[in-house]
Order: sequence, then structure tokens, then C-alpha cells
Amino acid sequence: MSDGITLVESFPDATTYRRLRVQTGLSPKSHEAAVRGLANTLYGVSLLKAGEVIGMGRVVGDNGTVFAVVDIAVQREYQGQGLGKRIMAALDAWLRANAPESAYVMLIADGEARHLYAQFGFADTAPASISMAYVARGPDSNR
Repeated sequence: MSDGITLVESFPDATTYRRLRVQTGLSPKSHEAAVRGLANTLYGVSLLKAGEVIGMGRVVGDNGTVFAVVDIAVQREYQGQGLGKRIMAALDAWLRANAPESAYVMLIADGEARHLYAQFGFADTAPASISMAYVARGPDSNR
């Protein structure tokens, strides 16, 4: 592209993934969690500028009944340029081509990102469904 940013159909390694999460304000992940989790990526993309990963997004799930869009991240200095939309367009195209009929596709939208995801057909499920979570063995965990 003319902006020098290329979208590639591959996901970063654990070290790059962890760096980009922290740089973009997402929660940090341990190296072990990253290695184990990334191995379960069904489809992922990276945005590259001059060989450096500046953005990412991936799809995880059971590859049949449920899919989740996760880890959408763009370095702060590149935000607001439509790069999140480029990532989502690639993930959405893959899902529409590969997810079987009746599959449930979900994501958790942080803040104003919900407007981006709505452009791809995602709708708020509340009050019928709400997102619930805990962090395994984290500082806020009761386990």
C-alpha cells in the first residue's frame, strides 16, 4: 500500500505479541501463556511497516461452533488511520469463508471500538448475554 504498511496473513511470535500488547494498552501476558495461546490461532494477520509488526489481530475457537476475534491491536502512533478496519476486514473475510453455518462469532469490544466492530455485523448482546471473565492466577483472581 502507499502508506508503506502491508497486511500479511501470519501472526507474530510470542515475543512480538507480548510487546505489541503492552505498547497498545492491552493487558500483559506471560511468555508461557503467549506461546500456548498463539499455537491455537485459527487465523491471524499482522501489519508490517519496514519489517516491524505494528498491528495484529487473530481468530481463535473450536473451528466449528464458536469463533472469537481477539488481540486486535495497532501501535498508538498508527491509530486513527483505518488500520484496525484493515485488520478486521481480513479477519471478517476469513470467517465468512471458513466458519460453518450456525457458528457463533464473538468478540469483546473495548470502549469506542464497538463502532468499528458494528461495521462488520457485530451487535451488542446485552441484556440477553453479558461477558464474564476472570484472570487465572492473576493478582485479582480469587482462585
